[in-house]
Amino acid sequence: MFSLTVRDHFMIAHSFNGEVFGPAQRQHGATYVVDVTFKRPNLDDDDLVIDIGLASTTLHAILDEFNLRNLDDIEEFKGRNTTTEFMAKVVFDRLARAIQEGRLGPAASGLSNMSVTLHESHIAWASYEGTL
Repeated sequence: MFSLTVRDHFMIAHSFNGEVFGPAQRQHGATYVVDVTFKRPNLDDDDLVIDIGLASTTLHAILDEFNLRNLDDIEEFKGRNTTTEFMAKVVFDRLARAIQEGRLGPAASGLSNMSVTLHESHIAWASYEGTL
């Protein structure tokens, strides 16, 4: 299995609901380093997993939707805890849609799996992985 990973980051504010979150129930900020790994069993005709430039610019555009925003203010997330795990799936879903729409180029049609990892700090991170 071949893989290619691109990295970016975004900064957000949010708060959580529920005693399990302790002081994180109050509004706080996070800076996420985001790694997206694209996988496929065989390279395409140009010996690529995916176009690294398109993967990077598409990821950046998706993250820009959230960058420097309070996630509590986004209607789509009302009533949800925008945990690191939750946001990894949000980014995955948006990238999967971009792949289906052809925004990551023809090489993306051969992708089989993708994983999105959000690093909350140097000691904690969460991922979502799925088939495409």
